[in-house]
Amino acid sequence: MKQLPIGRSLLLLIPILIMLQGCSTTVNPGNRGLRWYPLTTGLAKEPLKEGIYWRAPWNDVFVYDTRWKSFREKVDALTADDLPVTVYATITMRPLPDEIYFLAQEVGPEWYKQLVHPQLLSAVRGVVANYSMVTLPERSSEIGNKIEAVVVEVLKGRHLDVYNVALSEMEFSQMVLRAIEQKQAKEQEKEQKNFEVVIAERNAEIARIQAKGEGDSLKIRAEGEADSMRIKATGQSQAQDIITKTLTPDYLKFKLYESPNSKTIIVPDKLNVPLILSPGADQSK
Repeated sequence: MKQLPIGRSLLLLIPILIMLQGCSTTVNPGNRGLRWYPLTTGLAKEPLKEGIYWRAPWNDVFVYDTRWKSFREKVDALTADDLPVTVYATITMRPLPDEIYFLAQEVGPEWYKQLVHPQLLSAVRGVVANYSMVTLPERSSEIGNKIEAVVVEVLKGRHLDVYNVALSEMEFSQMVLRAIEQKQAKEQEKEQKNFEVVIAERNAEIARIQAKGEGDSLKIRAEGEADSMRIKATGQSQAQDIITKTLTPDYLKFKLYESPNSKTIIVPDKLNVPLILSPGADQSK
């Protein structure tokens, strides 16, 4: 049997390899695949995990990315006071890996564009319309949470998993920016006044406490002095009573006579002329 030259064999193998390569599909990590049999059963229900899958040339494998992905949207909305604002909303989500077949049947590979995108814009506009312009920046986190709740509710049962929705940026007109600055200035002024009131109240309370302390101290001191005076007066009164009771006429005469420097006038009962005695003079002679 005559063998073909090596060069001709390679030339024959190249078309075969190209054909075989075209009859395989690679499902990368984080993806899921669905077999497609157009001539027989149609779309297979069982998702394919990562790997290489061979197929006939007339069949196919549809690959869906099931990793978390973020989609950023620019949304023009109106606030509660009918002022325009541009909101940049970012939603992070993915298809549920085990429900790829149902997502493919109901929506297809353009699930974000056809299903999520319009619902996200509607949710942003609906929630923003409940807030005034000046409250948007300070309540952006709250607004994002409400938008997320609306989107999750709308997409319930649509084989998608929403991780979160956040407002990344807002754009305002110059008129609105001036209004926001004025509001912030008023709030800062109000906070300063409140701070000053708190300081004044604290100082007043300190002054009241100090005054009460000084008043209590004066009261205690006055009460002490009054008690001291009462005790002293009581003692003096008692001493006076004792002295009064002990100063009898005979005792006074005795003390008078006992003193060497005193002059005593003695008037006898039966004499009309007093006798003057000087005990001290006699003693000195």
